Amino acid sequence: MTRGAPAPSRPRGLGGEQVEGRQAVRELLLGGRRRVRDVWIADDVDGAPIIGDIVELATEQRVSVKRVSRSHLEGAARSEAPQGVLAHAAPLPEAELDTLCRRGRHGRPPFLLALDGITDPQNVGALLRTAEGAGVSGVLLPRHRAAHITPTVAKAAAGAIEHLDIALVSGLPAALARAKELGVWVVGLDAGGDSSLFDLTVATEPVVLVLGAEGSGLARLTRARCDVVAGIPLAGSLSSLNVSAAGALACFEVARRRLG
Repeated sequence: MTRGAPAPSRPRGLGGEQVEGRQAVRELLLGGRRRVRDVWIADDVDGAPIIGDIVELATEQRVSVKRVSRSHLEGAARSEAPQGVLAHAAPLPEAELDTLCRRGRHGRPPFLLALDGITDPQNVGALLRTAEGAGVSGVLLPRHRAAHITPTVAKAAAGAIEHLDIALVSGLPAALARAKELGVWVVGLDAGGDSSLFDLTVATEPVVLVLGAEGSGLARLTRARCDVVAGIPLAGSLSSLNVSAAGALACFEVARRRLG
């Protein structure tokens, strides 16, 4: 590299090009919304039915299945336990913020989840899995200061990334301001909230639920964009929950009200 030349910029897309873990790879093939280049399977993998499903799906889609040594697969893996399976695919497509704010799922109003500075990949993956199960119609991830779709996130999400529309936004406060312009209520979840999550009256409206990082909570500018800041009433001695547990409660409380 020439002295003084700028370092090459790192891609800042969603990611998702390497998917690890049995359920995540199976859902990648089932989802069918992006091209899968190949699937690697360890040559000593057990005969679990899901392995047969992966091979069958890959064969139907004319995706190359490569039998490799366990050591070779684990050397290429970037999550702790790839379960003897990984795949290479095209990056996840990015959704548009305005589209997510205007369109929900199954004819219902938009229900969005925004992650504010959550960098732990296990928490992000768990939240994405919860979001898909609760009927969230779109996810907002900041382009900076947040975990994107790494192999660890994809594995923890157990295939949810193949069924969620995810938008990368340059700045979360600006994205929330735009959502409000489009008629979406912004609800922050914070231990010091002004109201209870279980008294949330806007849950049946177009809504974006905003979760902050553990410890620091919602960033100041993010909190300022919220129409409502709600907390989870706790009856024990501890003052807070893990962000993935709090997010699960909040997502399914919104889902419960929408189904009620």
